[in-house]
Amino acid sequence: MAPETAAPRALLVDDPRFDRHKAPAHHPERPERLQAARNALTKVAAAFDAVPARPATDEELLRVHEARFLEALEKMRGRSSRVDPDTYVSPESVDVARLAAGSLVSLVDALIDGPVSKGVALLRPPGHHARPGHAMGFCLLNNVAVAAAHARARGLERVAVVDWDVHHGNGTQEIFWRDPHVLYVSTHQFPFYPGSGDVDEIGGGDGKGFTVNVPLPAGGGDSLYASAFERVVLPVVQAYAPELVLVSAGFDASANDPLAQMQLSAPAFGWMGRELARVAEKSAKGRMALVLEGGYDLFSLETGLRSAIDGMLLDHAVEISHAHKDEVAIDRAARAAKRAWAIVG
Repeated sequence: MAPETAAPRALLVDDPRFDRHKAPAHHPERPERLQAARNALTKVAAAFDAVPARPATDEELLRVHEARFLEALEKMRGRSSRVDPDTYVSPESVDVARLAAGSLVSLVDALIDGPVSKGVALLRPPGHHARPGHAMGFCLLNNVAVAAAHARARGLERVAVVDWDVHHGNGTQEIFWRDPHVLYVSTHQFPFYPGSGDVDEIGGGDGKGFTVNVPLPAGGGDSLYASAFERVVLPVVQAYAPELVLVSAGFDASANDPLAQMQLSAPAFGWMGRELARVAEKSAKGRMALVLEGGYDLFSLETGLRSAIDGMLLDHAVEISHAHKDEVAIDRAARAAKRAWAIVG
């Protein structure tokens, strides 16, 4: 009889306090999203080691956010209000947002210190729209940006943030616009909220070329994303040779998501997770984390997250369509990226 293979291990950030960010009636970014994500974990053949949640310090937040913005958030503590038509604050939301950002920092510390090299962060509120001085797009603090900046403070020279949420992560892009030490690569529906993320947005100053956008037309499915990854995302990230890969893992590009018009299947997220994990193995000692952003159809969130975790941890064969039907969008992105990354074809 063959010996049993031990289940792969991963680090996990989750905390019931994330549910205390309470949504107004009928708001798509609601606590039930985390229950769907937790359901996914119960169906993954992995052993999860919990990383204790803790709030971010001012020092950690000030690496990416303005002091006046943090002061404005403090004034919202303990009450319900709206920052904008999309973004709400309930009485515990400010504390929960700090808890989410700080917990991801702790996860990054654990990944750097080892021995476990993969992580999953089930965070609310999401973060990638949060700008240095503004909350927006359901997001209060930019969790991934805070974590990437912390990794830099820990001594890593190159951090890659790959954002496959269906909405462009304008906040993350803005924060690292001039920073060559954090590569930001995004696939997203375009034109779409928040209006940014075209191919000519490539960074500025020393960071020119280290922002790579792959805007995709509505209706794109597995084959279009496979082309985006094979022709642009994976060559660029591999050439960058990151020491840590953080994925802004939204699941709102799923076919049934109510807020967008993309057509991804659950296996597509597994394929993307697997391919990025293979890059992480080459240059980052395997260090990679999936960080929850969007995803508003609960079943699609559950199945997409489960697939992404399986792909990241198991490196098994995932079959998705590679019958590319619309290369025009990928051609545009590839031409723009090739100016900085000759490996792109």
